[in-house]
Amino acid sequence: MKTDTIFYTLLQNMPSVLFELLEQSPTLALHYEFSSVEIKELARRIDGLFLPKPEYPQDPIYFLEVQFQSDDNLYWRLITETFLYLNQYKPQRTWQAVVLWANRDLDPGIPLAYQSLLTAGLIHVIYLDEIVDTSSSIGLEIIKLVVAPEEEAIQQAKSLINLVNKADAAKGRNLLELVERMLVYKFSSYSRQELEAMFGLTEWQQTRFYQEVKEETKLETIPRLLNEGLTVEQIARILELDIEAVKQAITKQNNK
Repeated sequence: MKTDTIFYTLLQNMPSVLFELLEQSPTLALHYEFSSVEIKELARRIDGLFLPKPEYPQDPIYFLEVQFQSDDNLYWRLITETFLYLNQYKPQRTWQAVVLWANRDLDPGIPLAYQSLLTAGLIHVIYLDEIVDTSSSIGLEIIKLVVAPEEEAIQQAKSLINLVNKADAAKGRNLLELVERMLVYKFSSYSRQELEAMFGLTEWQQTRFYQEVKEETKLETIPRLLNEGLTVEQIARILELDIEAVKQAITKQNNK
């Protein structure tokens, strides 16, 4: 699983996290819709876009990039995508770009050509492993879980579940399901039964999300099995997948 997918899932479900990271009021999330948009010039999509609702004309657009591996071209790409979006959609609003790095060592530094944007406050850079005070925020606690080493993450997950269980009943179930999603991502090598035992999730629901993650994990093993010389039919039988699903996964991989 790509770790940035975890964060886009988190932000889609808890958009207030962005504003907490920016040390702003989490209630600002009520002004926004989190979405992705297509940039025709690049034939690709911006996955992390916070668009203000029409009734909040004073709020800026936020362009968000989550990065968990080294990428020397990230700032060049992000600013290029930002200005292409502005040219294509021509919004009558200000904008800001936010980059969430897993840690400081991955950051190659903002290119000299864009230093003035940083000085003007149009680029915000945040290192997720340096977030300190998360105890009052479930969203920030989830981030802490995701970036923590596995040996620390287990205890972190238990603390997070306890925090969620203290939430009011109206939000508790949805929050717990969100935490379960994060656990499936973080501990992808564990079975559902093992996660139940580790974290006391005796009422774990086999949601559609869990089944989708399980199938996606299977699909990720297909290239390795092909390299071992297995046929499409053998792979489908071993992974308990339809032959057509295996063929589609191979075609998708070859087109990358």
